[in-house]
Formats: sequence, C-alpha cells, structure tokens
Amino acid sequence: MYLRNNEDTAVREDRDDLTWKPLRLLTFYRLTLAGMLTVLFFGIPNNPALGTYSPQLYTLTCMFYLAFSLAAGFTARLRRPGYELQTVTQILVDIGAITLLIHASGGPAGGLGILLIITVATGSLLIPGRMAFLFAAVATMAIMGEHVYSTLLNQLPRSSNYTQIGLLGIVLFATAGMAYLMARRLHESEALARQRGIDIANLAKLNTYIVQRLQAGIIVTDAQDNIRLSNKTAHKLLGLPADCDNRPLAEISPQLHEKLKEWRRAPDQEASLLVSEASGASILPQFTLLGTAEGIGALIFLEDTAVMAQQAQQMKLASLGRLTASIAHEIRNPLGAISHASQLLKESDELGSLDQRLMTIIRNHTRRVNTVVENVLQLSRPVSTLPQVIVLSDWLEHFMNEFVQSGSCRPDQVEIVVNPQDLNIYMDPSQLHQVVWNLCQNAINHGGQEGKAVKIQLVGGRTGRNHTPYLDIIDNGPGIDPTMTDEIFEPFFTTNSSGTGLGLYIAREICESNQARLTYRSHNGGGSCFHVSFPETGNRAVKALA
Repeated sequence: MYLRNNEDTAVREDRDDLTWKPLRLLTFYRLTLAGMLTVLFFGIPNNPALGTYSPQLYTLTCMFYLAFSLAAGFTARLRRPGYELQTVTQILVDIGAITLLIHASGGPAGGLGILLIITVATGSLLIPGRMAFLFAAVATMAIMGEHVYSTLLNQLPRSSNYTQIGLLGIVLFATAGMAYLMARRLHESEALARQRGIDIANLAKLNTYIVQRLQAGIIVTDAQDNIRLSNKTAHKLLGLPADCDNRPLAEISPQLHEKLKEWRRAPDQEASLLVSEASGASILPQFTLLGTAEGIGALIFLEDTAVMAQQAQQMKLASLGRLTASIAHEIRNPLGAISHASQLLKESDELGSLDQRLMTIIRNHTRRVNTVVENVLQLSRPVSTLPQVIVLSDWLEHFMNEFVQSGSCRPDQVEIVVNPQDLNIYMDPSQLHQVVWNLCQNAINHGGQEGKAVKIQLVGGRTGRNHTPYLDIIDNGPGIDPTMTDEIFEPFFTTNSSGTGLGLYIAREICESNQARLTYRSHNGGGSCFHVSFPETGNRAVKALA
C-alpha cells in the first residue's frame, strides 16, 4: 500500500512540476515583458523601435497586454480553467499582442519579431507535440498577414521585404521542431527520474521496514554521535525514549556512548558486554564505520546475549532430549527395582542397625537419582504457559504463608515490600510459584552466614524508563563469587555435592517461556539478589481488563 501511495504522490508532484509551475513562470515573464514594453515606450520619448508607426495602437495593446498578464497570473494560481485551455489561450493572445506591437512599431524590422520566437518556443515546451507546430503556423500566418496588410495599404516604405518574413517563419518552425524534440527528451528524462525517485523512496521505506523488524538492535549515529536511526529492538534493549532520533547518544545512553568511544580508540579490541540499566539485558555491541554527508558516523549492532544463549541452549536441549529418551528406560527401570528391593530388605528383622543405615543411604541416593532423571525429562518437554494478570502483593502474601507452613523458614525470616501496592504482573501463576519457591529455597540453603539467621526479602516494583515490573529475591548470605555469575544458570552447574545443578537453569527457562527475564545481581548490602523482570504485556493486559 505504501508503495502505491509513494508512486501516486510522486506522479502528482512531477505533473505539477511539468505543468502549472512552468505556466506560472510564463505568466511572470509575460507580466515583466508587458511592463518593460510599457515603461520603455513612455519612459523614452521618440523611441525609434517602439510605437513609431501607431503610438495609439501600441498604447492600447500594451494596456491590454498588461491587464491580460495580471489576469493570467491569477487564473494560473487558481488553476481554473484547465491547464491546456489556459496555455493555448495565453500563447495565442501572446502571438496576437506581439503581432499588434510589431505592426504599431513599423514591422518586423523593428526587432520585436524575436518575441514571437520566444513565445513559440515556450508554447512548444508547455504543450509538446503537434500543438508546437500549430503555434509556429499561427505566428507565421500572423506576421505574414501583418506584412500583407501593411503592403496592401502601402503604409510602409519597405513593405515588399518578404524574404525577411519568410526567414522569420522558417525560424519559427525550426524553433517549434527543436522545442518539440527538447520537450520529448525532457519528458523522457523526467519520467525516468520520476521512476528512479519512486524506486529510491520505496527502497528507503523497505529498508526502514526491514531494520525496524530485525531481532538485533540497530542504531546509526552521525559524526557528532547524534542518533540518526534506531529500531524497535534497540528501544527495547536500552529503554530508549520514542523521540530519541537527532538527540546525542551520550544523553540517551551514556553506557553505549562510552563503549563507542572505547571502540574508536581501539577498533581491534574485542567488544565487552553492556548491561542495560533499563531492561537488565546483557548486550554485546558491535560497531562499524559509516560514512555520512557530515562526516564519519557509526553503525551499532546490539545483540541480546540472552537470545544467543537461548539459541545455544536450544541446541543443548535438542541433544539432551535425545539423551533423555534413551536414559528414561535404561535408568528408571533398574532404579525402581533397586528402590523396591531396598524397601523389602528394610522390612527384614534380620538386619542390624548398620545394615539399616546402609539401606537408608541406598534409598536417599535412589531418590536423588530419580529427581535428576525427572528434572532432565522436564527439560526435554516444551513448557506450556497460561499467563494471567497477578496482583503481586496479594500473591506474595499467599506464597509466604505456604512457604512458612512447609517448614522451610519462620515468618520473621521473610519480608515483603511491594511499591506500588497495586502492582500487576503477567505470568503463569503455577510457574511463578515454581520459580520463586526454587529461589527462596536456594536462599534458605545457601544464604545464611555464620552466626546469622537467614533473611529473605521479596521486593517488587517498577524500574527503567518503561516502568518495567520486577521482583527481587534477596538474601543476606555471602553472595556468589563474581567469577561464577556467568555459569550459575548453566545446566548441571552446582557447588553443592548433593545438588543437581538444574534448579536455576529450569527457573530461567520458565521465565523465558513467559517472556520474563531472570538475572543475578550482587546486592549492595551483601548477599545475593535474583532479579525477575516481567513482560510489558502485563500492562497492556491490565488496561484491556479494565
């Protein structure tokens, strides 16, 4: 649709450039010519070239020509009547008026005959084709009629000079022919330029359409580091305002501007990650020189490392899925037999206390292996979600009561802070429960420090320019070694000998399936902070329900 609109607009603009605008220029030329002829006649008395034969006819013709020029200017501006009627009428009036001025000035020898050549050339350009030769024929017949009229009345001393009239007629037809060829070439060039203009406009819109829908963020800056172009992905990753174009990059995203300056100082150095304050996304910027009319700018690609990691994880999951299909029967069946045999042996009265202890170890480890198998099988299954609007403060109160009743902690160990109180999020409630329960259980298991009871804070609110809703699960433990923060979400990564290393990985996968994001942040007061940012879809869903 937009291609057709561009073409129609271009056609209208080019038609106006080839019709009404030149006609308005002709009316301005005519008004200037009529004014000059009048001023020269009255300003230079006894001018031998103007009005020598019939001053009265010259004066009347100039007055009429001047009035007609003013009227033609208004009609051309109003575009009424039609273009062809106005053009033909004006050219014919020009021929008639100039012929009368030539007659009043003593014939073509006075030098006014050249005005007929200009008139024929102008008419041939405005209405190309056969009309060009019609104008030349009318002008030739008019000047010949004037000469015959003067000769018959025997009013001119040298009225028998038909050679000059014939040459003028030949020049008029030659002018019409050349103007016709020029007009045809001009129209062909204009048509080609119009088509090229349409193609360029459509290509520009197509490029904009493609750039706006790229999964990678795109930002184009000029030589002064002002943003010239940015797509929706860049806005989302960096939390850019809608009116960021033509504004300094240093003002919109100081972090990215620092990365750009570092790259300019050392172009060969590998780019470092950028953590967006608005979205919490880990972004890998890539820079390329881009020449502009004002100097050397930059083309910036922004890649979300979470997306790249997700793609890598999908490949891992594909391999893991094939593995789980084979281990399900190979491990679970003998594992069930071992567990069942241990239960039967436990019921035997002949086992001593040491044997009973060994049977307990067998049962515990079979349960652990079964848990690992269940978690691996869960990874291979696609996560189906049923997201809905959740009032976060009410949901957290209910969750805390359930968590405390399970015996995991005491009520005074959990603190809930939600601002604003009516904060809504958008996620599958059961899957949110699984994520928060896993993170809180990790805080209980690893968050306490020696001599201090474990404290958990559940903090909800909004952050960034887009006011993205979030939930932080904060503990007062020693935190995580900074060298391990990039690995804690990897499957089977654990620092606990009894852990499976799948809890955080599954939690992040669940968040990704709900278009949420789970990241780790070090807490200012010590301890760990797991940050869950929820999708903006929740805001739109709340408005729709309202």
